[in-house]
Amino acid sequence: MSPTTTTATKKRRTRSDYIFHQTHQTRWHDNDMYAHLNNTIYTVLFDSIINTYLITHCGMNPFSANNPSEQDREVTTTPSTTPSTTPSTPQIGLIISSHCDYFASVSFPDTLDLGLRVNKLGHSSVTYEVGVFRQGEEAVKVVGGYTHVFVARETMRPTAEGMDAAVRRGLERLLVQGDKEGAEEEKEEADSTRDGKGKGRTGTINEHRVGAREKARL
Repeated sequence: MSPTTTTATKKRRTRSDYIFHQTHQTRWHDNDMYAHLNNTIYTVLFDSIINTYLITHCGMNPFSANNPSEQDREVTTTPSTTPSTTPSTPQIGLIISSHCDYFASVSFPDTLDLGLRVNKLGHSSVTYEVGVFRQGEEAVKVVGGYTHVFVARETMRPTAEGMDAAVRRGLERLLVQGDKEGAEEEKEEADSTRDGKGKGRTGTINEHRVGAREKARL
């Protein structure tokens, strides 16, 4: 099992520590009264890059995650914007924990580079890490992320088979090399959630926010 990542380790992160990357242009209303990005904006950034990857590399379909009816399937689109009649995965991801470490501030009109990696991949769960960098600077500004447990949409419980195979294949590509050896040991990580923790957190993958309101529910 991989050791817990320390704050000091996170502070030393560079872009090369992440596998999937995305650029984000900050907006005027992202700033708060102190003229830097409000802390809630970072949770939106985490959601954006994680769900972009789930949709484009793991086969998740947010448009039919809650209502996979034939009518809905006819009007949904894949990431390539072509019509899709393929049913979405029968599983959804529930956030059971989140974290964020702030090392320096950014503000509008900064352009940000986001990096995504997987620190832990269990039987039904995955722990993401996102690094936030200001373009033109090497030092990481914020490191955060959250843990998803994939459950059956019908029962809201993890399945014996674990997460969907297509989702797992996509997430394995984000698993950093140092953690791959311990991946098998993490497969039972979701067992502790089977007492109903997180139950009731439904919605599409884009609705699984990690702001203060959602944290209060956990």
